[in-house]
Amino acid sequence: MPATPTANGRKMSGGGETEPPPPRLATLPARAKLERMIQVARGHKKALVLTHDNPDPDSLASAVALAQLLRERADVAEARVAYSGLIGRAENIALVKVLRLPVVPIAQVDLDEYDLLGLVDTQPPTGNHAVPPRLRREVDIVIDHHPLRDESLEAPFADVGGDYGSTSTMLVEYLRAARLEPSTEVATALFYGLKADTRDLGRETTPTDIDTYLWLFPRADKQLLGQIEHPELPARYFQMYHTAYERAKVYGDTAIVTDLKEVYSPDMVAEVAERLMFLEGMKWSLAYATFRNQLFLSLRVKDRRMNAGRLIREICGDYGGSAGGHGSMAGARIPLSGRANQRKAIKRELVRRFLESFGVADERPVALLSAPSP
Repeated sequence: MPATPTANGRKMSGGGETEPPPPRLATLPARAKLERMIQVARGHKKALVLTHDNPDPDSLASAVALAQLLRERADVAEARVAYSGLIGRAENIALVKVLRLPVVPIAQVDLDEYDLLGLVDTQPPTGNHAVPPRLRREVDIVIDHHPLRDESLEAPFADVGGDYGSTSTMLVEYLRAARLEPSTEVATALFYGLKADTRDLGRETTPTDIDTYLWLFPRADKQLLGQIEHPELPARYFQMYHTAYERAKVYGDTAIVTDLKEVYSPDMVAEVAERLMFLEGMKWSLAYATFRNQLFLSLRVKDRRMNAGRLIREICGDYGGSAGGHGSMAGARIPLSGRANQRKAIKRELVRRFLESFGVADERPVALLSAPSP
């Protein structure tokens, strides 16, 4: 039986030795990666591109861009984008509404109807997506800027583990390699996705991100962008922040932790963790909340000695669910069951483990609203 190479360079044969694999996709030029992706996708009729759960702008924009590439360069007749969970933040709702992005809830599609499956801004083993365990080995295309999970390389095409601040940056490289001009709406979505994930190029930014930002800037609609970045906010948004500030505790002069209790959308946990990092002197920020019998945690780090993604996996990995992230930002989702006192015990134990990792477990907490200003 002849050996069959895949887009990731794996070689399988009926017996005997295998040849050493060539360099990973992430190390190849954009044009070479594009050609390999087209090779994997061509011949398929219906593609489904999935974001991670409760998708953020980077995930939504990347998914829409990949769907366009599959239709216009790989001759896939239909390429649809779907997401699981909620689009809850006002900015993210505005992104989809203002730009009329063609994304639908996963409940509106049947996975078995599609013969090509793609994941963006996430990876099969993370579990924070709509691909059920039985189909995770059936994922054909994976494009993600987060650290590589080795199991992802089992996909026929896996561009993972490169040096990028956002997945939107990666998709723009593909568009440019394909000489495919994005629509104003897609360009605006990618621009906002890049801005949001790198915090306006101020966090984990690479030269490629900067070049992509400059390429997208004249193509993005600034008026539409303003509507996305400054949307009207519901009253419950301000009520949530009231809870966040009221319950926030400062440990020493470097860490802040808050329990948001129950939230109306899980992506608000990350927004609060991000906001709390603006408190003067903070190196660590942890926010957590429950949503539909799950505990969501979000971590932000300024201490370069620590890796937020690795830390949150180490602490939350034993509780099930999913966890991951980058050097300075990470999140986790843990299923909750049992009685209220059992849930409280899990929260207390998790917070204790984080505080130990922060080096402030022996510090007496001070309420944020009572903390003295430097």
